[in-house]
Amino acid sequence: MKIGIYGGTFNPPHLGHMAAARTAMDALKLDKLLLMPAAVPPHKSLPENTPAQEHRLAMVEKMADALDRPEMVEVSTLELEREGKSYTSETLEELHRRYPGAELWLLMGTDMFLTLHQWHDAKTILRLANICAFGRTEGDGEAVFLPQREFLIREYQANVVTITLPGLVDVSSTQLRDLLSRGKGREYLLPAVYGYILMHKLYGTEVHLKHLELPELRACSCSMIRHKRVAHVMGVEEEAVKLAKFWGADPELARHAGILHDCTKYLELDDQLKLCRKYGIELDSLERKAVKLLHSKTGACIAKYVFGEPDEVYEAIFWHTTGKEDMTLLDKILYMADYIEPNRDFDGVERLRELSYTDLDQALLLGMNSTIQEMEERGVPIHTNTRKARQWLLDQGVKLKE
Repeated sequence: MKIGIYGGTFNPPHLGHMAAARTAMDALKLDKLLLMPAAVPPHKSLPENTPAQEHRLAMVEKMADALDRPEMVEVSTLELEREGKSYTSETLEELHRRYPGAELWLLMGTDMFLTLHQWHDAKTILRLANICAFGRTEGDGEAVFLPQREFLIREYQANVVTITLPGLVDVSSTQLRDLLSRGKGREYLLPAVYGYILMHKLYGTEVHLKHLELPELRACSCSMIRHKRVAHVMGVEEEAVKLAKFWGADPELARHAGILHDCTKYLELDDQLKLCRKYGIELDSLERKAVKLLHSKTGACIAKYVFGEPDEVYEAIFWHTTGKEDMTLLDKILYMADYIEPNRDFDGVERLRELSYTDLDQALLLGMNSTIQEMEERGVPIHTNTRKARQWLLDQGVKLKE
């Protein structure tokens, strides 16, 4: 097994770290990549505004999620759990015990590579691991790497690979922390990481969550969901705006509802129930045990009470999973946008898309009929509000045309 170890303070993790991780995985043909936040780096003191370890860990986990290789990428808390300074030699010794016979590759940037021989117990490091160094600026080419590489090979018989990264992201964490404190730097960060920083007011950021610009609101939404869900949320936003413009609803309300509709999608049942209790949401017996029914309710509460969204957005998000009687135009639009957004691909979706722009109520009825039929076939309980919503449409004289 070939294992890459990419450590550092990740303070914060940025797109340069992402590019390095991706390139190393492919260039070295790794079987596993360990992203490893350091607790106390031995070569420098952490800046005063450094977030608590749990925040740095959470941001690295978001970077790992965005790498989109769950079978390969793992976040390791090995150094965070160990007391004292995070000496790489001790980390490598432990990894050799955990993965006997594995081929270890230590990944690092130019600055770390050029000072590697000065690290604590460098001899052990170079005995236990191969080295992959990557340049993150235009100046980090062969002229910079060659003397150090030859020195390490000559003095330590090291195995060294050096790479200049494509698509260079020329920013240091120090520069980025300064930019963030001045309300800048978003372009150097994953949206999920940027949103996490805003949500937790890290690095001197002081945004008002109830008055966010759209890029910031999208970033906060991304920070609360998994990377694989981002395309869906973006698709729902896009579709909701199109439907709102077509049917005469407020496109900005539709946009905000689309951005936030799944923001609590990945909370576990206990956390969903805690939010329901916090915001006074009454639940029936089915909802108390069906986690999939809760994210619409808790997401609506987060939209309203954390992000300051108006009642229209709250209601649309609240009912976008089950539907209900007397749905407003915005309720209908979000329900259908969630059903037909461009990433959806299932039998019948094109018919639903067509109806959504010719007869919105017929589209709703067809969507609810399909949902009820699928759930009955799977033996899954159907919420009473879905049945009531369907009956309400029928009572309004809505009929599906052949």
